[in-house]
Amino acid sequence: MEKLWAPWRIKYVQAAKTRGCIFCQKAKQKRDAKNYIILRGKTVFSMLNIYPYNNGHLMVAPYRHIGQPDKLNEQETAELFSMVNDSVRKLRAKLKPQGFNIGMNIGKAAGAGIDKHLHVHVVPRWEGDTNFMPIISGTRVLAQSLDELYRMLTT
Repeated sequence: MEKLWAPWRIKYVQAAKTRGCIFCQKAKQKRDAKNYIILRGKTVFSMLNIYPYNNGHLMVAPYRHIGQPDKLNEQETAELFSMVNDSVRKLRAKLKPQGFNIGMNIGKAAGAGIDKHLHVHVVPRWEGDTNFMPIISGTRVLAQSLDELYRMLTT
């Protein structure tokens, strides 16, 4: 059997599980570079997903701890989708993807890992970015570190 070495992943594998809501915690800390927060608005913010599906995977979330899109007020709704658009523009300019997956998983049954705090996934895609690795070994190869990606998206 072949081995794919990715020693930098060990800190994520062994990380203690966060108690509470990561979106609430990260937004309040005001340590944007450490928390990979890319954009901040009045009612929403975007951050890199530290367990990405693909390079450049962002999440856009309201500051308010809310789990359902129909509970957002008008300002939150407008700013949420405006920031999704801003994220697409930024990712398109910096990473040159050929497409995007954009979506929400509402509730555990729908696959939400964090179901109590609404967030929109913005995932850049390239033709051929799903190769044999996920199919054969259940492994996804990400070619860029989060720190490098953060610097790229915030300059």
